[in-house]
Amino acid sequence: MSLDTRDFRRALGKFATGVTVVTTRDADGEHFGVTASSFNAVSMDPPLILWSIDKGAYSLPAYRDADHFVVNVLSNEQVDISNRFASRGEDKFSGIDTGEGVGGVAKMKDAAAHFECRTWNVYEGGDHLIIVGEVVRYSYRDAGSALVFHNGRYAVPEPHPMMLPVDEKSSPDGRLGKHLLYLMRQALAAYRADFYPRLGSLGVNDKEWRVLTLLADRGPLETEVLGRRVAQPLADLDDTLNGLLERDLVAIEGESRVTLSEAGRALALRLLTMADDYEKRLLEELEPAEVDTVKTGLGRVIERLGVSL
Repeated sequence: MSLDTRDFRRALGKFATGVTVVTTRDADGEHFGVTASSFNAVSMDPPLILWSIDKGAYSLPAYRDADHFVVNVLSNEQVDISNRFASRGEDKFSGIDTGEGVGGVAKMKDAAAHFECRTWNVYEGGDHLIIVGEVVRYSYRDAGSALVFHNGRYAVPEPHPMMLPVDEKSSPDGRLGKHLLYLMRQALAAYRADFYPRLGSLGVNDKEWRVLTLLADRGPLETEVLGRRVAQPLADLDDTLNGLLERDLVAIEGESRVTLSEAGRALALRLLTMADDYEKRLLEELEPAEVDTVKTGLGRVIERLGVSL
């Protein structure tokens, strides 16, 4: 059976996972780390976990032959660490605050959890090796939350509405419809549902739209910065960029700087024009001052939350 690898990856992305950096140390004492979402529990007795590594990975021999490794479950604040260890680099540990785990393996400070493991076994798994570890020590933080990967993008965990406690004695009095978070989520969901399908008329999907229009607006960007701005892990951003490269819409300068081609810029400008027209028609019943108030207010909320646009 022949599969479209890119489409298969999109299907797998429907399964929400945590994000980890698995670290180890080779016989010469060199430290290695790689971002992985393939982490899973195997057994309680003995306590076993597994993860998998691409056979094409530069660090494969280190993990295959290691006696110990540490699974660092990243916290919601560690997107930059995830991106760093998902990319190629000379010294990924530079500037990263670490401690020492089992076998001298590096442990990421401020991670949501750590699982320090002795290598139990290594199995063949197609184009990956499946590494099973016996947990010899573990730790976790109650404060904060873990980073989540879903639908090809980073996400944040939040309580399911069905699990939130409700005070049955209180009266809503219409307060939900006035709540900022509710209004923003409802507006975003409705906006996406109506606008994103229109992108198909120009032959792009929502992930490609975000990349093309951001590059048109901000100019060439390093892949790590681009991934952070569009909230895509680098491995999945690679899929998006490969699709755009195949159509000659973007180019890679040097090792990792992404820029628009002439055709890509023309398409991005058309997409932005399309977005401007859609927004104009959507907001035509509002006064210009009202539109300005909405945008200015949202901009201040974003700034207050410390998010970089």
